[in-house]
Amino acid sequence: MRSRTLFPALLLLGSLTSACAIGTSESPATAPDGARPGSSPAPVRTVDPSKIKGLEMVGDSSENSSCPFSTSYPDVPGAEAMTAAMKKDVEQRLASFRSGACETGPDGAENRELNISHQFLVASGDVLGVRLTTQDHSSVTDGRSDTVYWYDGRAGAHRTPLGLVAEGSRDALTTELKERLEGREGVDATDLDDTFSDVASRISVLDDMDFTADGGLRVTFDRGEAGVPAAGRISVVLPRETITPWLSGFGERAQRQTMRPGPSLDLGAPHEPAPAVPTHTASGDDDTDCRKVTCIALTFDDGPAAPETANLLTHLARYKARVTFFTVGQNVAAHPDLVRAEARAGHEIGNHSWNHPDLTRLTPRQVASQLSRTSAAIRAATGKAPTLFRPPYGAVNHTVKTVTTLSPVLWDVDTEDWKYRDPARVARTVIDKAQPNDVVLLHDIHPTSVAAVPEILRTLSARGYHFVTVSHLRATL
Repeated sequence: MRSRTLFPALLLLGSLTSACAIGTSESPATAPDGARPGSSPAPVRTVDPSKIKGLEMVGDSSENSSCPFSTSYPDVPGAEAMTAAMKKDVEQRLASFRSGACETGPDGAENRELNISHQFLVASGDVLGVRLTTQDHSSVTDGRSDTVYWYDGRAGAHRTPLGLVAEGSRDALTTELKERLEGREGVDATDLDDTFSDVASRISVLDDMDFTADGGLRVTFDRGEAGVPAAGRISVVLPRETITPWLSGFGERAQRQTMRPGPSLDLGAPHEPAPAVPTHTASGDDDTDCRKVTCIALTFDDGPAAPETANLLTHLARYKARVTFFTVGQNVAAHPDLVRAEARAGHEIGNHSWNHPDLTRLTPRQVASQLSRTSAAIRAATGKAPTLFRPPYGAVNHTVKTVTTLSPVLWDVDTEDWKYRDPARVARTVIDKAQPNDVVLLHDIHPTSVAAVPEILRTLSARGYHFVTVSHLRATL
């Protein structure tokens, strides 16, 4: 695509909201047990992922509009068994999506998109809890499903959500859940017996359980699991005094660490020094005049990622190259130190949404939340809010534009580095296709893409190219 419509005039600011659901859907419409829709939800605590030592994000994405997907899950030192379980789940879902929705030809393309994002529930003491939210738009239902993964550092074991409850108390749990579900709109009491009929059914349907900040157990059912699909997602909160006697030893620790989280997480992994964050510092504002010299803007999506982004910053510093990073909010929250390093080195930080959904599928409120939450994370890390955003998959429409003052940026050269994990091929694509004042799309989450950068910088520098940020390119043309 070779287009010069990258920088439309700024649009009037729509009403932004800082409230945000982690997934691409609105918060569940059904209120917790004992509450009506619109009342206050069960209290929750937030986790600062930047405090988790050695945390790495495992991500993958496609910029192909005919097969759009984005997946992300955390890799926490010491929780290898839990990471393996998440990896297996994500890879199976992605393989199914690619072999199904992405190989059916052009018909029905508008129904394709897979997004898997994550949320930390607890990261304290020897307890780790993570929720993966999957949004599969190729599904015949609403496509959203949530699964919680627990890790018991004391035992060195991955736990299912049902592991929060002692085996001898699981019948009491299901009986209590059925009593609280009966009478709910859209719930057929006769179907509940089948829902909880055997161990396998319980494990399958009770796969989203966590604790509220006051110690209650929240059990959330995906659409159609505990009621008719029209009833939406249903949540039940069992108060602390009810659930505590039924908890397993691990469940008691998970409840306690949720209510009174400690300052750190220790899962027994060897303590290794944190990788160094580059300290490259820009000498001042870029005075390159792109009207007099040949310029090009390299852009990197989906980061920051450790250690790939740190390696990339070192490559760029050697050539005094400046680029634009379009960052994903959940990764900014995990690695604000890398985002600060990007800004300190003179690079531009742009917004690439919170968890990489197709923004054109969302409501105005959801779009605003995706962008405003990410901008807030960038500003918290760097002290400066972004002015540009790159819509995931390049998908942008009138609705998206009208809820933000951020200016959308697409690209001229697509390296397809998400598809071809070959440094030589990625470098050759840029070198062969690049023209003056082009915007080039790369991803700093892929080691192979970062490995391609030295050859790109070396060859294009020899041809007289200067590497500038997108905003600088715009301002000097």
